[in-house]
Amino acid sequence: MIVKTPEQKKAVKQGMLSNVMRQFDNAADIIGLNSNIRKILEVTNNELVVHFPVRMDDGEVEIFTGYRVQHNNSLGPYKGGLRYHPTVDIDAARALAMWMTWKTSLAGLPYGGAKGGIQLDPTKYSDEELQRITRRFTYALGDNIGPELDIPAPDVNTNPQTMAWILDTYMSTKSPAERSTNMHVVTGKPIGAGGSQGRDRATGYGVFLNIKFWAEHKNINLKDKRFIVQGFGNVGFWAAYFLEKEGASMVAVQDAYGSIINEEGISVDDLLAYTKANKGSIMGFAGAETLDSSGFFGLDCDICIPAALGNVITAANASKIKAYLIAEGANGPTDVEAEAILLKRGVTILPDILCNSGGVIGSYFEWLQNRNGEIWQLDEVLEKLEKKLRESFTKVMETSVKREIDMRTAAFIIAIERLEETYVQRGIFP
Repeated sequence: MIVKTPEQKKAVKQGMLSNVMRQFDNAADIIGLNSNIRKILEVTNNELVVHFPVRMDDGEVEIFTGYRVQHNNSLGPYKGGLRYHPTVDIDAARALAMWMTWKTSLAGLPYGGAKGGIQLDPTKYSDEELQRITRRFTYALGDNIGPELDIPAPDVNTNPQTMAWILDTYMSTKSPAERSTNMHVVTGKPIGAGGSQGRDRATGYGVFLNIKFWAEHKNINLKDKRFIVQGFGNVGFWAAYFLEKEGASMVAVQDAYGSIINEEGISVDDLLAYTKANKGSIMGFAGAETLDSSGFFGLDCDICIPAALGNVITAANASKIKAYLIAEGANGPTDVEAEAILLKRGVTILPDILCNSGGVIGSYFEWLQNRNGEIWQLDEVLEKLEKKLRESFTKVMETSVKREIDMRTAAFIIAIERLEETYVQRGIFP
């Protein structure tokens, strides 16, 4: 397990905000973004920090700090996940909220960007404590979230159960006549609580689809291709699951507990079953050997999928990467210096705002179903998801080729130009 010092954690969080701003500035410079619109997009609209007490199982009261940053809503309601992690703070929330604005814009969704969470390590709390923490956080957020204002979703260390608790708490603050009309205050809910078929796999399936689209574009067959995955949570599992179905082989996996490797391939389903029986950890899995985590990104493979946290591919390890394709399942996994090294070496990076946008598109489908009182079948959801992602991928690839730029810069340009057009057409109040 790789343990970061407080100073290293702080550097990662500051690095994420620096990364997103540099990515934005790079694209804005290329298109000559209107200076006034640039000023608007460089800052967040609203930043909420809440401190709230929660009674623990032993009767003691603990104070928690929660965040919600709303970056921009010119295209529609704020949209973005809530994460429970020790690295959550205002800078991390700002960076992630900005990425969500570009992601929703690129996907052509009627949403703006937001992000937030609670600064805690969820492994240190019981399920009952996490439920009380979540409900108290929801109450503290109050009317700062809402189905037509700001719609949270699952993120790192949160899941459908977390969303169900938020939904129930939020609805209980409304009058009985209004409750059913607030079902779409969160997405990523369990099916029985108004969730959508396919939302569980939407992000990972989207990562897989982007890899597949890229392979088609390059006339590459994914059969027998070797891939490694960092993070074997929801995103990492589903991306690996669909790649394995395509005939590719998962040869190594890393999570918060350590790293494992098997040159002959690791069964995705078997590893999932093992982690479910071992508190989420991949360590000790019989179908693989333990690997020194420091050498994970330097492993011999064709495709690398960082699907955990931000800033894990840096200038320190970029030159060791052997994969020729990096598919960003996480938000901000590659820092600016690392990207420059990788691009110079001819490595292709499928950027986060494109590659993992299947999650927010799936959330949009859930939101629509709740709003309209509809229930879509799984095949219908996956078909719509593939169509939407193919449109985005095609636009990014065409812009990349036409302008002779990397895919991240192309994705940012498309996202920023859509926002710029909105401001030009609507003007700025008053």
